[in-house]
Amino acid sequence: MTDTKEKILMAALRLFAREGYEAVSVSDIAGELGITKGALYKHYKNKRDIFDSIVARMFQVDAERSRQYEVPEEQFDQSPETYEDVSLENIRRFTLAQFVFWTVDDFASHFRKMLTLEQYRSAEMAELYNSCLVAGPVAYMEDIFREMSKKGVLREADPKQLALAYYAPLYLLIGMWDQADDKAALTTLLEGHIARFIQMNAVGTEERKGP
Repeated sequence: MTDTKEKILMAALRLFAREGYEAVSVSDIAGELGITKGALYKHYKNKRDIFDSIVARMFQVDAERSRQYEVPEEQFDQSPETYEDVSLENIRRFTLAQFVFWTVDDFASHFRKMLTLEQYRSAEMAELYNSCLVAGPVAYMEDIFREMSKKGVLREADPKQLALAYYAPLYLLIGMWDQADDKAALTTLLEGHIARFIQMNAVGTEERKGP
């Protein structure tokens, strides 16, 4: 992606996060960058093209991060074999990376704010919000925990309940981030939550060996 295209995406996303998608025009985006609409149209056909590029970029980055932390990239029904050997350490590292991504990363944090703002105005935005930040991550963790239980890595339990118990604090802490004075404390809380979850639900070495 060229530097100009990147700048257009970021300027648009910041405006969408602050004003809402529908309220922002191509003229607003061009004005934010100090360029003409004609110059902007050399890179994107219209506002919808910019939005679609933002969403595509999000999914691309998400896939790259999954590969980096060795967790499944796709949903279970699309690639069940990738769910067979996920480790708790990879889940721990990936969860902390997700927290940083949604709170600190400039692109992702503005994307989150845009979806939070727009979810009550647009069915499409609500679906994206649900997929990226609510039901999507819960379903993802449910599939991972179900397979971990089958492998004897986690104690037997309802995988959906495990997923809810694991993800809910992460979702809450992400929501607390923007107004928090002590942001480092939130990371510490998340680290403690992950450690307790693993301690409570992981099958110990002796348990795996059996009698």
